[in-house]
Amino acid sequence: MKYRKLGKTGLDVSVLSFGASSLGSVFRETNEEESIRTVHTAIDMGINLIDVSPFYGLTKAETVLGKAIAQLERDRFILTTKAGRYGAEEFDFSKQRILESVDESLKRLQTDYIDILYLHDIEFAPFNEILEGAFPALDELKLSGKIRYFGVSGLPLSIFEKALAHKELDSVLSYCHYSLNDNSLLDLVPVLEQHGVGLVNASPLSMGLLSTKPAAEWHPASGEIQRLCKQAAEHCASKGTDIAKLAVQYATANERIPTTLVSTANPDNIRNNIAWTDEPIDMELLHEVLEILTPIHNKSWISGRPEYNEKTYV
Repeated sequence: MKYRKLGKTGLDVSVLSFGASSLGSVFRETNEEESIRTVHTAIDMGINLIDVSPFYGLTKAETVLGKAIAQLERDRFILTTKAGRYGAEEFDFSKQRILESVDESLKRLQTDYIDILYLHDIEFAPFNEILEGAFPALDELKLSGKIRYFGVSGLPLSIFEKALAHKELDSVLSYCHYSLNDNSLLDLVPVLEQHGVGLVNASPLSMGLLSTKPAAEWHPASGEIQRLCKQAAEHCASKGTDIAKLAVQYATANERIPTTLVSTANPDNIRNNIAWTDEPIDMELLHEVLEILTPIHNKSWISGRPEYNEKTYV
C-alpha cells in the first residue's frame, strides 16, 4: 500500500481508504459480523483511513464501525466522520447541533476523539448557517480535543472555494468528481494545494454508475450519463475486466489525489480493491473507456441549493 501526505495535517494516508457507508446497509442488507471482518481486513492490509457519517444507515454505519474499531488499537487508523446531515432531507448546521452530533458519534464509535470532522453536504444549507453556526462549532471542538482536524464535504465543487474564502480548512471530502467519467476535481486541486488543504476523493464508481448493473433508482444522474457509464462497464466486461478495477487504479494513480474512498461490507471485495492498486493499469483499455465516456466527460448533476451549483473556482 502506498501512502501520501494529507495537506498540512501531515497525516500519511493510504492511497485507498475505507468508506464505511456500506456498513449501514446503504447499498444492500449487510451482516454485522461480515462488516466487522471487512474493516479488520482493510486495516490489516494497509488501509489506515476510515470515513463514516451518522447519515449512513441513519446511525447504523457508525454503530457497526464502533464495534469493529473497538477491537483495534486506536493508533492503527485515522477516523473521520461528519456532522450536519442526518437524513435524506434532514440537515442542521447550527452550533449546538454540531456539538451534540460529535458527542453522539463518539459514543457510537466507542472512541474519545475524531481525527477529522467534516460538515456533511453543506450545499443543502444557507451559507450563513455554516458561517455563524457550524464553523464556530468546529473551532470549539478542536480546542476541546474531541476532533483533531476539520473540513467540509459535498458534491458541487464551488462549495470548497466558498468555504475557504471564509475559513481555514484542514481537509475537504469531494465525491464523484475524480472518476473515469468526471475528473473536474483537477480544476480545484491547485486552489487546495495553495491553501495546504488535504483532499479526500470519494466514489470512484460514481455512486454505482460505473457498473454493468443498472444505477439505483435514486441516482440523480441523467439518462445519458447512466447509459454511457453502463456501456463503458460492459466494454470492460467484454475484455474480461471489471470496470471497478480500472476505476480504482485510475483514481489512486494520481499523486495529487492523496486518497480515494471505496465502500464495501465484503472482505473479498476490499482485498481485491487493495490488490488492484499495486497492479499496472491497462492503458489501452483505459483509453477505450475514456473514449466511450467522452460525450459525458465532467457532466454532473444538481445537488443542494442553486447558488452552490455554479462553477466559480479557478
